Amino acid sequence: MNFDLREHPHRRYNPLTGDWVLVSPHRTKRPWQGQVEKPAPDERPVHDPNCFLCPGNRRANGEVNPDYENTFVFTNDFAALLPDTPVAADDAELRRYESVRGTGRVICFSPRHDLTLAELPVADLLKVIDVWAKQIEELKDTYAWIQIFENRTAMMGASSPHPHGQLWSATSLPNEARKEHERQKDYMRRHHSILLMDYYKQELQAKERIVVQNDNWLVVTPFWAVWPYETLLLPKRHVLHLPDLTERERLDLADILRRFLARYDNLFEVTFPYSMGWHGQPFAGGDPSHWQLHAHFYPPLLRSATIRKFMVGYELLSEAQRDISAEKAADILRHLSDVHYRRRSSRDSFPGKVN
Repeated sequence: MNFDLREHPHRRYNPLTGDWVLVSPHRTKRPWQGQVEKPAPDERPVHDPNCFLCPGNRRANGEVNPDYENTFVFTNDFAALLPDTPVAADDAELRRYESVRGTGRVICFSPRHDLTLAELPVADLLKVIDVWAKQIEELKDTYAWIQIFENRTAMMGASSPHPHGQLWSATSLPNEARKEHERQKDYMRRHHSILLMDYYKQELQAKERIVVQNDNWLVVTPFWAVWPYETLLLPKRHVLHLPDLTERERLDLADILRRFLARYDNLFEVTFPYSMGWHGQPFAGGDPSHWQLHAHFYPPLLRSATIRKFMVGYELLSEAQRDISAEKAADILRHLSDVHYRRRSSRDSFPGKVN
């Protein structure tokens, strides 16, 4: 019997982190009698008077939001990191710690309570991208790491259904950033090239895991994906961080975001839950040229809008495991429409086009 990546259990290596993932494609046939999620309501008002993030509303700390017309950024009322934490450390081997300074910000993508990134017009997506870049420019001289991310839907821990993301910055590198920093640096030392640039070129040749692409961006289900419909978003040239993007690259980023996020929503015809985040160069000193800008999308849904993947048991105690292969997941996403299911009845099916 010949080994088949799509049929037989195997482990795949993640060169970005040094971790392995167990792939068990045959397990997609198992029956499910476990937890079934209740889908979040898909219809929301344009403005919710009870939402802490809508324009003109009062937030939990008593402050009133301005009547913003596009994006809105404010310091998180309950930030996990604080800029004035006292400096302290202890190097004891078994009780080592260090204090960390930072800040947290909330980034409202739109004043519209009823929209998501997948449904924003291209012009509004561009404003979000510009805000992401501007926030990095503002903070890069103060903090070593700036993490921009979005938790989409209550299933992924979002405290509000209003379209928004967050920014956490810190004076030290968190675990995932440190692993990616070290692995990319080691790859550069050994191969004299950029890890994710080499990977993207291999994916272009293989064509098995590409979900969607345009002139400047590529979305793939990475070979080492852990989550069922995990994707990796990559620019097609060497870019260190979001502020380095050209005007055309930002326009193409807006285009590819709406196209592949619509595919996510179309898969089960729900607002697709995920955690996403941008990884760009750290600002901790030293040569960052081994870094390549990229974004991770980690969605938990597995079989339907109500059945999710759990990271428990073996995953927590041994190593991550997935059932559906990365190749099959990419094939499913690739063949979905990029016209959002909530706009199919409209002739001009999406607000904003890239020419």
